[in-house]
Amino acid sequence: MAASPALITSLFLFISASDVCGSNVCTSRGVTTCKECLAVDPSCAWCSQEELGIKGSGVSRCDLKENLIKEGCNTAALEFPSSSVTIVQDDPLSDKASGTDDVTQVRPQKLHMELRSGMLMLTTPAEDSMRQVEDYPVDLYYLMDLSYSMENDLERLRTLGSELASTMRKTTSNLRMGFGAFVDKTTSPYMYMYSPEVIANPCYPIGTTCQAQFGFKNVLSLTDQVARFTEEVKKQTVSRNRDAPEGGLDAVMQAIVCKEKIGWRPDASHLLVLTTDAKTHTALDARFAGIVQPNDGQCYLDSNNLYNKSAVLDYPSLGLIMDKMTENNINLVFAVTSYVVPLYKEYSQLIPGSTVGLLSDDSGNVIQLIEEAYQKIRSKVVLELVGVPDELNLSFNATCLNGEVIPGLKSCSGLKIGDTVSFSVEAQLRACPQDKTRTFTIKPLGFKDSLEITVDFACGCDCEAKSVPNSPVCSSGNGTFECGVCQCHEGRMGPRCECSMEDYSPSEDNSCVPKGGSSACSGRGDCLCGQCSCHANDFGQVWGKYCECDDFNCLRFKGALCSDHGRCNCGFCQCDAGWTGDSCDCSTRTDTCMSSIGLLCSGRGNCECGVCQCTQPGAYGSTCEKCPTCPDSFFRAKNAMNCSYKDENDCVVNFQYYEDETSKSILFVVKIPECPEGPDILLVLLGVVGAILLLGLVGLLIWKLMVTIHDRREFAKFEEEKAKAKWDTANNPLYVGATSTFTNVAYRGN
Repeated sequence: MAASPALITSLFLFISASDVCGSNVCTSRGVTTCKECLAVDPSCAWCSQEELGIKGSGVSRCDLKENLIKEGCNTAALEFPSSSVTIVQDDPLSDKASGTDDVTQVRPQKLHMELRSGMLMLTTPAEDSMRQVEDYPVDLYYLMDLSYSMENDLERLRTLGSELASTMRKTTSNLRMGFGAFVDKTTSPYMYMYSPEVIANPCYPIGTTCQAQFGFKNVLSLTDQVARFTEEVKKQTVSRNRDAPEGGLDAVMQAIVCKEKIGWRPDASHLLVLTTDAKTHTALDARFAGIVQPNDGQCYLDSNNLYNKSAVLDYPSLGLIMDKMTENNINLVFAVTSYVVPLYKEYSQLIPGSTVGLLSDDSGNVIQLIEEAYQKIRSKVVLELVGVPDELNLSFNATCLNGEVIPGLKSCSGLKIGDTVSFSVEAQLRACPQDKTRTFTIKPLGFKDSLEITVDFACGCDCEAKSVPNSPVCSSGNGTFECGVCQCHEGRMGPRCECSMEDYSPSEDNSCVPKGGSSACSGRGDCLCGQCSCHANDFGQVWGKYCECDDFNCLRFKGALCSDHGRCNCGFCQCDAGWTGDSCDCSTRTDTCMSSIGLLCSGRGNCECGVCQCTQPGAYGSTCEKCPTCPDSFFRAKNAMNCSYKDENDCVVNFQYYEDETSKSILFVVKIPECPEGPDILLVLLGVVGAILLLGLVGLLIWKLMVTIHDRREFAKFEEEKAKAKWDTANNPLYVGATSTFTNVAYRGN
């Protein structure tokens, strides 16, 4: 792919309207100095010509440029700084990394800006172009948890070194691999310390042998000799620590910042793979061991490549990890087991440039995991900002693969090797910083290349350098003559400092009453020497020729002045970059409206104030992605072919193919397939249990019915036999009388 043609810088200046509610914004503020005038609005100019307004009254030195020229101001006396941009370095983008020592993925490399307060500056989309070049070098550092539970993972890795290298060489011919290991801090309560045998062999209590505990060890610096990687991994044995979480972040920090020891190349993609099956300690956890010294983000590997501050420094925070990753262009891959995936996904959301992959119990899928993570990293460009002054607001517009400019977006996804994307940058100076010149950087996450921007803040006036202290023009030295006006000493007032406040009493001077007004100085000041001296106010600042302006009477949104997204200036909100509306409550961002298929509001609505307003009947969802009644469940483009197929799970996958205006083929795939709903397990279970209970109940009822019928039959039969029985009057043959007579045969009576 040929390098893009030479870029032509173009600049669009968005000047805010000079008329606000029918009045001239420059003359309505009542400013008295050149610096104040330039801060009112980008359309305002100041005339430092001394003779301006001498012959007539009512001429303001702060006015629109064309008005001042009409009043006779010499163009040489006009103070009207403008914003501009100059390309300082603009090397062409590279097509391929192999065969060259100087690879360029970001163009241009240096810009110089002159920026005036309040002015918006927008560079063209070609201003900042980026390309994922082919065959870019890769440094892959494998950082492994060697606690006892990872024994089977280590055994599996011993056989995967060559296969891992072969897989990665499909994407680059310039690969280097390294290996590091970690356990946890070498102090109690993280380490077994009850006897010398346990310290030397933590596995002694469980009847086996393992190596002594350590914090982090750089086993093998980055090398292109894959055989050495396999050889060093085979030498490793596991260790054993006391508590469940590990010291993974300690190891990550040292692997990032020890550039020379690890061997990170400046012109390479840096891939740091962390494999573990446990949670990790974070900042402040080391206080359990009495360690209170914060991690300073420095390299502490000794001559044996061991981390020698393990028992001295606290664990690093996620914020410090993020800063060091940005500084050293590191892409971090968390390869973790299912038990801790939710935790590391939360970490990944907080650490830009990191991804999470599900590791099998024996690390058998680690090669596929690393390959997918690297492809995911290479398929997306996300801009990050380094060192941007607080007074400067930046917003971005992205031009990705289809050539459409997407406002408010600073990322592009779905890229292939060799694709070029571009961004335009909108800068707005909200207030003038103390330093007149500042430098900041815009760079893609994980890239070495960056765009360095130096900004000169045009906040002052050239005429200030020609000021005359104690000038005779100011009533014999009662003030400093600067930019055509007198800046009076304390106690003096008037256009030429001719009035002493001690000799003047407040009066109803007509010069202090605005046209159509009834009270002097709008009731918020005193008229002294024909000029308004505005009262102090607890709510903010009051200013203006008639004290008509303040910085606290503007529209509010949810109780916040200008929604906290702008500043109040004389009754009107001046919004920060990225916000608009009367109260600055409307965001101009569109990335919040981007659907999973890369379309604004899924092509079914409009993005208004950062929220999708669905226009397609039946569409709903945060990005209008749900639409059961739509003809298609995905975006319908002009002359597009909508297709679908069923996969092995009987799910319907929808996709669309069409060609854009440049005849480039575009393929949109709906990431969420339409799968048939499976049986509801709960309903099935309840149905089975209910059927069993019902059958049992029916059986009991049948049994009860049969028993009842049988008893009734027997009882009826008994009653029938009872009715048929007839008894005759006779002696009971079984009856024995109560009287018995016995004869004594031996008795011989007289």
